[in-house]
Amino acid sequence: MSKDSPDITKVEPSTAPSIHEGKVSTVATDIVHAAEDEFTPEQYRKLLRNLSTQAVFGIEKDCHLVGQQYSWLTSIFYIAFLVAETPGNYLLQRGSVGPTVAVSMFLWGIIVLCIAFAKNFAGLAALRFLEGVVECTTYPALLIITGSIYTSEEHAMRSVIWGSSNAGMDVLTSLINYGIGRRAEAHPGGLAPWKGISLFLGSFTIVLSVVVYFCFGTPRELRWLSPEEKRMAAARAVRNQTGSDNQKHEFRWDQVRTAFKDPQTYFFFLLVIVNSIPSGGTISFGNQVYESFGFTNLETIVEGKIPYQLLSIVWFLVAGWITVKKPNVRFYVMMISIVPAFVGMLALALLPHRNSLLWTRWGMFFITSIGNLAGPLIWTLLPSNVGGRTKKSVTGTVLFIAYCVGNCVGAQVFRSEDAPRYIPAIVVCSIMYGLEIVIMAAWRTYYVWQNHRRAALIREMGLTAAEAAHQGYLNAESDMTDLENVYFKYSL
Repeated sequence: MSKDSPDITKVEPSTAPSIHEGKVSTVATDIVHAAEDEFTPEQYRKLLRNLSTQAVFGIEKDCHLVGQQYSWLTSIFYIAFLVAETPGNYLLQRGSVGPTVAVSMFLWGIIVLCIAFAKNFAGLAALRFLEGVVECTTYPALLIITGSIYTSEEHAMRSVIWGSSNAGMDVLTSLINYGIGRRAEAHPGGLAPWKGISLFLGSFTIVLSVVVYFCFGTPRELRWLSPEEKRMAAARAVRNQTGSDNQKHEFRWDQVRTAFKDPQTYFFFLLVIVNSIPSGGTISFGNQVYESFGFTNLETIVEGKIPYQLLSIVWFLVAGWITVKKPNVRFYVMMISIVPAFVGMLALALLPHRNSLLWTRWGMFFITSIGNLAGPLIWTLLPSNVGGRTKKSVTGTVLFIAYCVGNCVGAQVFRSEDAPRYIPAIVVCSIMYGLEIVIMAAWRTYYVWQNHRRAALIREMGLTAAEAAHQGYLNAESDMTDLENVYFKYSL
């Protein structure tokens, strides 16, 4: 730790530092006691039970896109995401998560409907910018909900459920898009398929926004939970020692400084950028890569995109099951997932472009979908391992900056002059996958070192495991950061 970092060796068991001048609030104490002995495992289980297609369909041609303009449509989205992320986070922190996301979804649906009427790059660019603005609350909301409802041991599984749900919806919409494309082929003078896709996705999102308004949010926002169930949900989250959602805290500048002293912040920044460069590029240009194999636009859906997403779903669920059965394997699962992506991208760059190798190249790109798991798991490290409400917000902002920068760069490495094979971009993606593994190994080593150091300090204090956990809960509910809370143990 740097000389400016908090000296956790000076923390005494009976006088652990607190933001309330050594005292914890009545609400925090109540929730901690509830977490320790009030609710049974069965009650917690019952609570948990309650709780680029348009490009291949003609948009480039119809809107007269040339050169890097298609790439810029992706970059513009993430630039807008970046610009709107701070005010979006502020709305989530100060308001209610469910209604904020519902309104964002409703507006997103309207904007997607408008894309069907775009005529040129300028119109598409303006709409893509607005899409980025209204979508900026979605990922932060999922992180807030994950941290406020689930325990650290459950974060990885919940994140792969989010990810597999996204892939599953992609399969469903791909099938519908396939039907739209087939109809457009049968009636070439009718509605352009990319316009039909925009109309469908926009309308579907508007309908879902109504559902989200009534069913989505943190435990204290959910209408369908009783007061006792809301209290129980807060008690479960206390065990994370990162602060539950049971009370609001003021913005604290000391936690801003702490965030930038924490090596975690820089691990988040580096790893998310490195992860987002290949994912941003392949999300935007994956369909074009399949077209370079010789597939038609419809074959790209049924022989490329759908199998790709199905493999992703299967691996997401297998990996989630592994993280539930084996604690502290999150980093190992991420690193193992990156290996096929690294191998697949490297093979695509090296294999000759011959018709006899079409299905080999298809297979190499197919297995890169396994690497998609790393992204959601990286994000879960925020609710699992960052304590202090302001510090969480600041670290989340850094994470989203990295996410936007990485995706912007990822879209730009796929240059129009390299079409259709995009070999330089594929080489860059392969290098990024290899670098991810190195950063993950270093990050896990840092966590292991911190946990061993803190365990030794607690032994010197002479505390039992129960006493240490109790003080850790109180510190966390008092809005103490993970860096200051000696009793906090990082999840691996």
